[in-house]
Amino acid sequence: MAQAQLKLAQAEYPQAEPQHQNKVLDVKGLVKSYKSGSRVLNDINFELHAGEFVAVIGRSGAGKSTLLHVLNGTIPLSEGSVVCHYDGGEKQELAGLTGKALRRWRAGCGMIFQDFCLVPRLDVLTNVLLGRLSQTSTFRSFFNQFDDEDRARAISLLDWLHLLPHALQRAENLSGGQMQRVAICRALMQNPKILLADEPVASLDPKNTLRIMNALKKVSEDNIAVMVNLHSVELVKDFCTRVIGIAHGEIIYDGHPDYLTDSILHQLYGEESEAVNG
Repeated sequence: MAQAQLKLAQAEYPQAEPQHQNKVLDVKGLVKSYKSGSRVLNDINFELHAGEFVAVIGRSGAGKSTLLHVLNGTIPLSEGSVVCHYDGGEKQELAGLTGKALRRWRAGCGMIFQDFCLVPRLDVLTNVLLGRLSQTSTFRSFFNQFDDEDRARAISLLDWLHLLPHALQRAENLSGGQMQRVAICRALMQNPKILLADEPVASLDPKNTLRIMNALKKVSEDNIAVMVNLHSVELVKDFCTRVIGIAHGEIIYDGHPDYLTDSILHQLYGEESEAVNG
């Protein structure tokens, strides 16, 4: 039923053209189910291109967070195919990856979490440098031995997000908005091709929400594919170039934010549609 709705929506409202034609991710027939047999995600299909800023929207429990965690490799997929396209034509399939190969995948597919996932007792600069763990030996990282080049990159990122004065402060002493900006810096230290953000502004005030959204938009403009879970349709329309709408674990809309009609929002949110569109 959802696939029929998706085809109908795409016929009436043209799918957003990617800013760049360089495909970085190809998802086909993705299914995530648990031992109970319930499917959290069912037959998910889409392509992701460099430079896109994609919002994933839908009710709580629709499967948005699960989708991002599957793409990052922190939750295994049950069925289907997720393929990353690297420069030079190399491709890598997510299913079955372990060890070094899985770490490489996660390095190329950075993740920003709603609860920041910083190390509270470490200073801000070190938290950012932890983004290089996949490229740094365990021994060197344990003793905080990072290359000068990595330190310069971390300082540059902190300066970009106006956090340099806080570089030597413990992360636990920062505000929520500052912590989320540190998390963005840490993810960018991985030099990812894709940046996933799981409800990154859900707990932030309006001022910090705009700071984070502007930062993510700038990341996408640097030719990195950004995919973010959001609840505010207003933010989606103000910042994003494409929307993927999920209901009951299935995509029912994939297109430009301008074509998000009241009918589509009602399919996604039911009676809550007026609140999220306010």
